[in-house]
Amino acid sequence: MASRGAVKQGRETIYHRLFKIGIWLKGIDGILEIIGGILFLIVSPIALNRYVRFITQRDLHNWFGEGLRHWAANLHHGSKLIGGAYLLGNGVIKIFLAAGILRGKLWCYPVAIVIISLFICLQIVRLSIRFSVPMLTGTVIDIAIVLLIMREYRRVKSTP
Repeated sequence: MASRGAVKQGRETIYHRLFKIGIWLKGIDGILEIIGGILFLIVSPIALNRYVRFITQRDLHNWFGEGLRHWAANLHHGSKLIGGAYLLGNGVIKIFLAAGILRGKLWCYPVAIVIISLFICLQIVRLSIRFSVPMLTGTVIDIAIVLLIMREYRRVKSTP
């Protein structure tokens, strides 16, 4: 039978691995957001609308495809600029914080907690205006990542 200490150590190892996975996912998400933001800014609304219609043409009755086509058809230049800037800024922040945490920069932990929590608040507001399962899923994952960062920060600070 395993001792309490061994069980606690095993649990800590699992939490640490989940923390690392979460930080890597945030970094990868940041890279994808930067790529998306750049594409969003350089592709015209008309070309974007044509591309969305092309990639969703087989999914005529798919709710995601219909929603994507509706979004692309109603995209205006101003909202395209705001969306592109948002994706770029969000991506840069995520990569910066993920890299800092993975490099062991202690100041990045509380900064990441605050910034991700602000994004969570924004996502909750957006969910209250228009519910979306992907947005809810992302919000729950972000909450889990914040909790893992908090746990890891306490662990790292208490280690001599």
